[in-house]
Amino acid sequence: MNFKLSKVIRLSGREASIYTIVLGWDHNSVFEKFLQNNKDDYGTELKNIVTRLSAIGHDVGARSQFFKEKEGKPGDLVCALYDDPDAKLRLYCIRFGKSTIVLGGGAAKPKDIRAWQDDPELTKYATMMMKVSEQIAQKIKDKDLYWCMHGKDLLGDMEFNDGED
Repeated sequence: MNFKLSKVIRLSGREASIYTIVLGWDHNSVFEKFLQNNKDDYGTELKNIVTRLSAIGHDVGARSQFFKEKEGKPGDLVCALYDDPDAKLRLYCIRFGKSTIVLGGGAAKPKDIRAWQDDPELTKYATMMMKVSEQIAQKIKDKDLYWCMHGKDLLGDMEFNDGED
């Protein structure tokens, strides 16, 4: 998968840095597409998600209670942003403690399914984030990507190309 990490300046703040994924040659991030694709049917839920992300970045940090953790493989840090138990939208992300989040995409979770694996659209975004997490972890291990001194920002090579699409 070919992608780059891009910091979302308007959501990032003194408490947490928020990044998103830009695939291949796209101009819009996966998160921007999530917002665009769901604005007509889930406007209120999107507003709540963006408000929560802004609060995470500027005021409170990425507290664990805001996320449904362990959505991916053990140790990959993939989770879903959790706001209202009755909300239909699921936004998949990678949470690095309280200080850094990488946003992916997501979709509405139909009421008749129990897990993301039962829905093709949710599966697409959850598995994408597992792959992204794996590549970020490898770059950190190889020291091509590293944390800045204050621990919120990633520095180094933010472009990823594993040869697969």
